[in-house]
Amino acid sequence: MFVNFRLAGSLPRHVIEKLMQKSRGSEKRLQEITDPQKRPEEAYLEQRRQFGRWDMALAQSKSGQFWLREPEVAQIVADGLHYLDQRVYTLDTYCIMPNHVHIVFKPLKNEDGLYHALPSIMHSLKRHTAREANKILKRNGRFWENESYDHVVRDESELGRIVRYVIYNPVKAGLVETWDAWSWTYCKNLS
Repeated sequence: MFVNFRLAGSLPRHVIEKLMQKSRGSEKRLQEITDPQKRPEEAYLEQRRQFGRWDMALAQSKSGQFWLREPEVAQIVADGLHYLDQRVYTLDTYCIMPNHVHIVFKPLKNEDGLYHALPSIMHSLKRHTAREANKILKRNGRFWENESYDHVVRDESELGRIVRYVIYNPVKAGLVETWDAWSWTYCKNLS
């Protein structure tokens, strides 16, 4: 599972509206595809493009909240991600950016034999980290946006592509020159 979530107020309203408008246009074009085999393929590619647009907007944002720049706050998130490892998921990779987080994990089965549900995982993670981060920041209020981007990883090839994307995110954003120079990147298979 690949999940991306962001801070509340991390993007200005006009940027969100522009991204949503682009998404609606793409959705309309997808509906016009009559070939039943081509539509899912194009939908998958458009989902990747749309994710890329949102991620680029977050990386290039000069306004909004950047609470994750604070080492104490980023550490709370890192600790929260590691705390859930082997409890509700197997943690593979993450990157904590100044205003958003990328995480790759595989949900584990719970005591009922069912996999831990993504909404439950995200609710637990966001609730705990928001409460602790708000204490550090001496503030109240919403810390994370409610929504998140999630994508089921299809195969090992896609997993490799996504892991590379996540670990190189700070390099692409111009924050560091090498992926391992970013303090808030973790990759189980490269650490």
